[in-house]
Amino acid sequence: MIQLSADLQTHWTPIAPILSLRNDQEHGTAVERLNALVDDVGTDENHPLYGLLDTLGTLVHAYEEEHERVPDIAGSAALAHLMEEHGLSLDDLPEIGDRTAVKNYLTGQQELSVKQVRALAQRFRVSSEVFIE
Repeated sequence: MIQLSADLQTHWTPIAPILSLRNDQEHGTAVERLNALVDDVGTDENHPLYGLLDTLGTLVHAYEEEHERVPDIAGSAALAHLMEEHGLSLDDLPEIGDRTAVKNYLTGQQELSVKQVRALAQRFRVSSEVFIE
């Protein structure tokens, strides 16, 4: 077994809490730190904290991939779920049309056009496949 140097052990102790994501509370803290880093560092790859931003972003993404389940739904059920999650009503989806058009899609009386699917995918930042049944 490789022994960690005393120097590495000394520096790891204060850094470990920043890079630990073992539960939802640590994940929430990491997301807050990540957002603060994005505000400070932006896309400046020469910034001294860019490596930390990149590493923390990778850790947050990995945690979310493992722990946050996306509902196994598609089409109108997916849209209904997204509407509920975002607190939207039938009147809040101009990408589909008016209230009647949204209701017709949700009840299976109408399909979406390619343009509507693309607009919804962009709005909710999901794959277009989500809205195809």
